[in-house]
Parts: sequence; C-alpha cells; structure tokens
Amino acid sequence: MKPYLLVKIKQQRLELICDNHIQRTYLISTAKNGPGQTANSECTPTGKHRIRAKIGADAPIYSVFIGRRSTGELYNEALAEQYPERDWILSRILWLSGLQRGHNRFGNVDSARRFIYIHGSPDHLVTGVPDSHGCIRMKNRDMIELFDLVKSGTEVVIKE
Repeated sequence: MKPYLLVKIKQQRLELICDNHIQRTYLISTAKNGPGQTANSECTPTGKHRIRAKIGADAPIYSVFIGRRSTGELYNEALAEQYPERDWILSRILWLSGLQRGHNRFGNVDSARRFIYIHGSPDHLVTGVPDSHGCIRMKNRDMIELFDLVKSGTEVVIKE
C-alpha cells in the first residue's frame, strides 16, 4: 500500500500513513474560516487530493516564497516587521490538486487553482489553532522532514 497523508482539521494534525500505520504526526494550522471548497473563501478544502508539485527542495530553511518562487529572503523578525501583512510561505511547498470532480477539482472549487499548499510557516503561527488563509501550515523543520518523505503524486486526504 502506498503511503499517504491524512489531514485532520478538527484535531489540527497531519499524519503520514504507511501500510495502515501512522509513521509521523505533525501539528498544523488549517484555515481560520474552517473547511470549505469555494474559491476566495479562505477555507481549507476537504476530500481526496494528490501532491501536484514539490517546490523548494534545495532552499535553505526559512526561505520566503511568493508565487511559488523563492524571493531570496530568509524569514526573521525584522522582515516580519517590515511586511506585517504578508502571508508567509516558508522553506518548502507541497502544492495540492483535488481528485474529486465538482468537490475539489474543476470550476470554482479547484484546489490547484486556489493554490492550496502544505507549506512551512513562521513556527510561532503553527499552534494547533486554525489560523491560515486556506492552506495547511507546518513548522519549518517538520515541513522539511515531510517534504523529504513524500513524492509528487502522493495522496492527501483532508477530513473535517
């Protein structure tokens, strides 16, 4: 059985599952607006997804990404003060694509077109409390570990 990721919104946990056994569990932060599929809702989409792309493989920890491209910056307190409104995407990105037509794929519910990621975030923002704009935030060291353990195409199931 292929490994997959299970995102539990209610528990604010992400599990790496291999052969029906939990291999790793990570604290996460999903959407402040709760679960939901619709574009511009700032909700975390539910259902079956796959990792569409892995981005940032060789980037240093705390690398800042905008539009899936490294800015060359490394996140720190001074940068956070300089850009207080920025939604920080750090270290690595797992870009998700929905697999369920009409639920999280195509039309105004398409997870890939909504740019839904599992990504690194300032560690202090990953508290197990929903607070993102729709993505799944992780602590940076956890994100790098997970990134190295999964492949593009890995299934991701997001449950309420």
